[in-house]
Amino acid sequence: MSEIPAKATESEDPSDGARAETADACAGDARHTLADGEGEVPAGDALWQSSPPGSIYDYIKVASFSIGPDGLVDQWSLRAEQIFGIAAERAVGMDPIDAFIDPDRRERGQRKMAEILDGREWTGVVPFRLPAPPGTGDGTRGEQGLAEVYVMPTRTQEGEKAAVCIVVDVRTLRSIETDLAASQAIFGQSPFGFLLIDPELRVRRANERFASIFGGTPDDHRGKGVSDYLPRPEAERVSAVLRRVLETGDSITDMHVTGFVPGSEERRHWSVNLYRVHSGSGRPIGIAWLGTDVTARRAAAREAAAARRNLALLNEAGARIGNSLDLETTARELLDVVVPGFCDLATVDLYQGLLAGDETPTGLADGSAELRRVAFSSAVSDAPFPGSGAAVAVGAVHHFPFNSPCADALRTARPVTIPGEEGGLVQSTLAVPMVAHDTVVGLVQFSRTKGSEPFGDRDRDLAVELAARAAVCIDNARLYRREHERALMLQRSLLPPGDPVASGLDIACRYLPGSVASGRPSEVGGDWFDVIELPGHRTALVVGDVMGRGLRAAVAMGELRTAVRTLALLDLEPAEVLSALDEIARGLGTPGGVQQATRAARRPREADLSEVYLATCVYAVYDSVTRRCTFANAGHLPPVLVEPGEPALMLDVPPGMPLGVGGEPFEEVEVELPEGALLALYTDGLVESRDHPLDEGLQAFVGALTDPTSPLEDVCDHVLTTLDTHHGEDDIALLMARVQGLPADSVGDWTLPREPRSVGRAREYARGQLLGWGMEPLVDTTELLVSELVTNALRYGEGEIRLRLLLDRTLVCEVWDAGLVQPRRRRARDTDEGGRGLQLVGLLSAAWGSRRTPRGKTVWFELPLPDGGRGLADPAEALLSLF
Repeated sequence: MSEIPAKATESEDPSDGARAETADACAGDARHTLADGEGEVPAGDALWQSSPPGSIYDYIKVASFSIGPDGLVDQWSLRAEQIFGIAAERAVGMDPIDAFIDPDRRERGQRKMAEILDGREWTGVVPFRLPAPPGTGDGTRGEQGLAEVYVMPTRTQEGEKAAVCIVVDVRTLRSIETDLAASQAIFGQSPFGFLLIDPELRVRRANERFASIFGGTPDDHRGKGVSDYLPRPEAERVSAVLRRVLETGDSITDMHVTGFVPGSEERRHWSVNLYRVHSGSGRPIGIAWLGTDVTARRAAAREAAAARRNLALLNEAGARIGNSLDLETTARELLDVVVPGFCDLATVDLYQGLLAGDETPTGLADGSAELRRVAFSSAVSDAPFPGSGAAVAVGAVHHFPFNSPCADALRTARPVTIPGEEGGLVQSTLAVPMVAHDTVVGLVQFSRTKGSEPFGDRDRDLAVELAARAAVCIDNARLYRREHERALMLQRSLLPPGDPVASGLDIACRYLPGSVASGRPSEVGGDWFDVIELPGHRTALVVGDVMGRGLRAAVAMGELRTAVRTLALLDLEPAEVLSALDEIARGLGTPGGVQQATRAARRPREADLSEVYLATCVYAVYDSVTRRCTFANAGHLPPVLVEPGEPALMLDVPPGMPLGVGGEPFEEVEVELPEGALLALYTDGLVESRDHPLDEGLQAFVGALTDPTSPLEDVCDHVLTTLDTHHGEDDIALLMARVQGLPADSVGDWTLPREPRSVGRAREYARGQLLGWGMEPLVDTTELLVSELVTNALRYGEGEIRLRLLLDRTLVCEVWDAGLVQPRRRRARDTDEGGRGLQLVGLLSAAWGSRRTPRGKTVWFELPLPDGGRGLADPAEALLSLF
């Protein structure tokens, strides 16, 4: 049996005492080992080193004291001071039974002490109560405790019997046992991978869950490092994090770690929590690793994220695609949605035939037909789209080879996945046909570069949905473009072709449909203008606007324009023309026409507003000889006149009611226009918009007409440029005319008495005037026709006879009289002596006719000038053709 000295060496550090006791015990064990011949004593300090921090004694409260032969304490360790709270000076010499045992247990304690001093070992659990603190005389006792005591008999240096007592605080021991059991249960039964990693970043302990994932038993993983489980880049990253946790003590929550498990090529994902582990003395002794396999959760999260992304893309596509009825804009809107949110590169190709307006039958299209690339987008520094052959630029026409995957996708109307080329930028491409209403209209290609996630089934379905939505919008835009172009073609066909030409006027005009004026597609409108040549070198200027838009308005405009030209050829007064137009406009909305509209006006009617046609119109007749212009207005904006050296002004022409309203007469206003004056007729699209009121637009228009001497084409361009911010979506019609009256020397005017010799005199006047103008080739024909008209005026007319010759682009001869009976051309029989005069006029002249005047009528004929490129009819041949 080992012996210990009766007195212990004191130390200032309580832990040193415990370490010294541990060292003595180690020395004793070493001596026994040597005595048995089972080992050798290590050299140097290896034998005498203290227990390192973190040993079990940091957690278990263990103390020792010795009892002398007299049964009193003769040695009290510093650990005993910590457990019992009694200093050595007080404890030495105390009877442990009387000091710590309750009175009712002392008798039994005395018997045990006697047995111990008699040389018997004893181990047991002893309840104790700390003695009262010094200086208290009330007999109270201290805190109650429970200790496990191990008593070993020993002898003093004199050979007397004594004892050494080893005391353990049972409460601390039970707490440690409970904690160890709980720790073992958590560590061993945890469904998560659990590791204890030492400061050298080696596995000190692994649980069963971790071993079941990475193979082997938990003991097989002792001593392994992070690099034994993870790929090198990931292992280096995780090792750096472990060192940081060990150094700083900051815990890490939900760190994402990726790697592989033995026997599987599938990439696994773990969520790892790290925290530093300390010893009982607070010294860091390692890191706890708690890992959870989140591969399935991440896959589900990716699926959910992909579903949310796809839904967001579809929502964005619904909001952004199809806002414009322009084909190219719609294609670009599709690419703006998918790049870079869905793919890295994308193109849109549409069939050239569809873009050109050709009709494609329902069904599958030929995959090798010509296509035009209308849009391209790249998120990779404008990288060119991959593919065999030369790159296709936006706007270029091309076709796919018949056996190519893209052609196959177009033929079958099914998406095709195209793998990327070796060494190329693209990983894979989805070629998706654009199908709208069972018709393939084009192809969209989505590509992802290498390093991106490859296309899956969900991506394929999304691509098909996006392409289908864009295809419907593109097909709608195509149909709209076709209808719009047809309507615009119809509208333009109803307007004057080319540049109008008029006698005594310099004409310039502009027509801008709403799509051009507003910068975005819209329906055609009902705006129109016309320049109509009238007899006597007069000109009718017309500008009108049918209310409403679309084909209905364009057709109504065409009917009204045709009616205006017809009425103008009847040489009616401007107010009469508008009155007739008003009746026609009222008849446009009535199935029975004008007569039915007249009958319906006599009784109450409940007309459908959709069938009511209303229009505004201003009609002006300009006489180049007198430079006088007669205006009549049907609810239209007033004309604008700019005289030389004067500011522009709006003419005061009574507006009247719009055409189609009926019931109100129209007034006329006659204005004399100075030489060089500028006259402007226009529609409301030029001066009115949603953002600018009419008054503001009119003032801006009047202010833009500052220089009437500039060329008319320049004046028109200046007006449109200046008023660019003032017009809206409506059509614009602008008609401008500069006054250039006939010179006085281009007019011959004579009055003839009502007598037979006036016929000869009229021929003399005509011959002399033509010779003065240098028109000798026209003399014979003119004399003959003048003779016929003057003779008719003498025989069938009344009052004085007036003869007028006008020379401009053609020669016009007019014969005036006071009779109201209009001449009527008839076909004379072979036996008739007369009735061939007007036939002769019709054969020899380019045109002839008659019109009413305020004081009678005027019969006129027109001859082309000799240098006009049109030959004159031979009078002899014309006379012979009459018989």
